[in-house]
Amino acid sequence: MVERSRTIARYVLAALYALAGIAHLARPAGFVAITPDWVPLPGLVVALTGIAELAGAIGLMTPPLRRAAGIGLALYALCVWPANINHALNDIPLGGAHLNWWYHGPRLALQPVIIWWALWASAVIDWPFRRR
Repeated sequence: MVERSRTIARYVLAALYALAGIAHLARPAGFVAITPDWVPLPGLVVALTGIAELAGAIGLMTPPLRRAAGIGLALYALCVWPANINHALNDIPLGGAHLNWWYHGPRLALQPVIIWWALWASAVIDWPFRRR
């Protein structure tokens, strides 16, 4: 049951990262807008993050690359957290819309879950489900 759940989690996560990667490359303006000022060359960084998301999605689905992809995507989610914090604290509008704390609060709180998800779906960790 756990392995079936892990497989489903891996497919869903790969699909979400593939969609996010495409979004970063196709419509970078919103991602550039939330990038903190201290990040150099935000347009390039957003493009590279889109490529990283696509590579991670492919890696999750490629058994020899799966563990490395899971670790990479967990680190990626950790590294983009400052952009999400910047977006929330500075109330940066996207497409003219200001997103309130009903969006930002859960988004920020779920970041550790996304990090765990990448590690668990790629079988880097088993917590909280121990193999018997």
